[in-house]
Parts: sequence; structure tokens; C-alpha cells
Amino acid sequence: MAAVQTATLGARTKPKVSANRRREIRWGFFFLFPWFIGFFGMQLIPILMTIFLSFTDYKGTSEFTWGNFNFVGLDNYARVFSDIDAIPSMIVTLKFALIGIPLGLIIPLYFAILVNSRHLIGANFLRTLFFLPTVIPVVAGTIIYRGTLNAQSGWVNLFLKWLGIADPPRWFSDPFWAVPALNLLGIWGVGNAMLILLASLQGVPTELYEAATVDGANAVRKFWNITVPMISPVIFYNVTLGVIGSFQYFVPAMLIGGLQGDPQKSLLFFPLHFYRQAFSFSDMGYASVLALVLFALSMIATALLFFFAQRNVYYAGGD
Repeated sequence: MAAVQTATLGARTKPKVSANRRREIRWGFFFLFPWFIGFFGMQLIPILMTIFLSFTDYKGTSEFTWGNFNFVGLDNYARVFSDIDAIPSMIVTLKFALIGIPLGLIIPLYFAILVNSRHLIGANFLRTLFFLPTVIPVVAGTIIYRGTLNAQSGWVNLFLKWLGIADPPRWFSDPFWAVPALNLLGIWGVGNAMLILLASLQGVPTELYEAATVDGANAVRKFWNITVPMISPVIFYNVTLGVIGSFQYFVPAMLIGGLQGDPQKSLLFFPLHFYRQAFSFSDMGYASVLALVLFALSMIATALLFFFAQRNVYYAGGD
């Protein structure tokens, strides 16, 4: 009986929270409050409104009142399959990703290995030089780049003509070259990825390379058997960001190709397509569906990357 009473009293006894601990909790919620405002106001509520609008035929020119929301069920979702620009714009986005993601990994990795070399003179200068373009705003950088690749007066084509190429590419006038030209623009901002990869390279234990040298491994085998596995988490991180960034690519495409995605809609990326539906045609309902489709595709691609990473990414100290 006494044991039962003791157990009951123990169950009812609650640990007391000190005044200092309560003060810390209050201050913690106080500093988290701006984040909650941003999350609910800038993320959660817009996402819920996007889902809601996807079932309506709401026009952006109408007053945002309940009477202007006509529910159309799944009609907007069915329109995706009859939209003549939906699939082509997604193909443009995928083409950009398939070219840009490998470039966005190989080039910064090469730069990182270069500036990480102990035998390179001026490594700090090169590190700064490679990173500097990332501080230029996207709009300014795109305008400069557009002039650089101008078919008539851009210095790239002038240089190609000087080399003897009589008919250099008409970068932003030829549908074949338009997307690769934007991929080259992406190289402008590889400085961030280079710094992340550089930090990862500097964290690889030198003992591993010394042991491989004793075993007779050459530089290529060291790279594939030591460097790549040890920095694979950072490679995975950059690839994931590259996939998400490719699916969200918008500003340079709009500045160069306009809202029509010229030339011949070769720069009509999927985000630009649903932007047109929302703000050019004021079809907020259908634009919301396109935004959700893009979100779903991004989630699927990211999930596939994580599935692939389970067997191919090495985490030091992990199981």
C-alpha cells in the first residue's frame, strides 16, 4: 500500500522550473517571434492561398473578395495537359538543368582544387578573383553578360572572328544556343560553391594522401578514391541546390528573352510560364496550379537525390 501511495505521489510531482529558466524561455520565444511572422506571413499563408486558388478561376484583375472565387474543381489541373506551353517550358527547364548542374559542380570543384594547391603562387588572390563576380547583382550581371554575347558588337564574337571563325554563334538570337548561353552565365556565380568545396577540401586529412602515396597511388586514384568520397556530402549539397535553383530559374531568362521567352520560346522557362499566366493573363487560378506542379517536381527530384545519396554519399564518423 505504501509503495502504491509513493508511486502516486511521485507521478503527481512535477519538476519545478526555475525563474531563470522561465526567463530564458520567454526571451527565446521573443527572438523567435520575427521568424514566426516571416514563416506564417511569407510562406505558410501564401502556400495555403496557392492551393486554394488552384481550385478557382480567380482573375487577378478582380477584387480579392469571396464573391469573386468561383470553384472549378480540377479543371485547372486538367488544363496542364492541354496547355501548349506547359510541356515545352518544362523541357527548356530540364535542358538548362542537365547542362548547368554538371557545369556548376565541375568548374567550382576545379577552381577549389586549384586554389587549394600548396604549390600555387597567388592562391589568395585567385580565391578572391573567383569569388568577386558573385557580389554583382543578378540584374546588373545579366545586362553586362547580354552585351558581352551580343552577336554584332559583343567582345566574345569579336574574339571568335579574330580567331578565324567567320560565322560565330548568334547566342541570344539562335534557339539552339540560347539555353547554353544562359548556362555560361551561371558560371558567373560559381564563387560560393567554390568556397564551400574549398573548405571541404581543406578538411580532408592529409594522412590519407600520405598513405595512398606510400601504396603507390597516382593523383587520379587519390582524387577518385580519397577526395571525392571525403567531399561527397558537399558535392551532394551543391547538386541539390543546383536542382532547386534550376527549377526556379527566372530573372536572367526574363531579362534576356522577355516574357515571350524569345527566340521562338527557347527561353520560356517553366517559372516564366506561370509568371505570364499570373501577371500577363491575370489567370491566378491556373498559375497557382503551375506553381504547385513545379513544387511537386522539385520535391520529387530532391527525394530522388536523397535516395541516391543514401548509398553514394560518405559521412565521416557515420555508421
